[in-house]
Amino acid sequence: QVQLVESGGGLVQPGGSLRLSCAASGFIFSINALDWYRQAPDKQRELIAVITSSGSANYADSVKGRFTISRDNAKNTVYLQMNSLKPEDTAVYYCHTFRGLDYWGLGTQVTVSS
Repeated sequence: QVQLVESGGGLVQPGGSLRLSCAASGFIFSINALDWYRQAPDKQRELIAVITSSGSANYADSVKGRFTISRDNAKNTVYLQMNSLKPEDTAVYYCHTFRGLDYWGLGTQVTVSS
């Protein structure tokens, strides 16, 4: 059974950094692309970063240059390093993969506020 478990969220001041982790299980991690989405209050869930099985990454314009997605296939974990955080980055962050169906974690809250 596919499971995705996010961690690493919290409260951070503007300009600060956080690293999110997503631990995966139940599938062959190394052959799947993985994504990070976020959903702010009263907004649609948006795709912010994708990493392919080969390690290629793509980002939404809103986070490009500030966020870095990476993966450790030995640990079945994908990361999202978030730097220069802004109040508008406040959201619940979700890990996602697709294997015939969409699989989501429960999310981790990130709050950027002074």
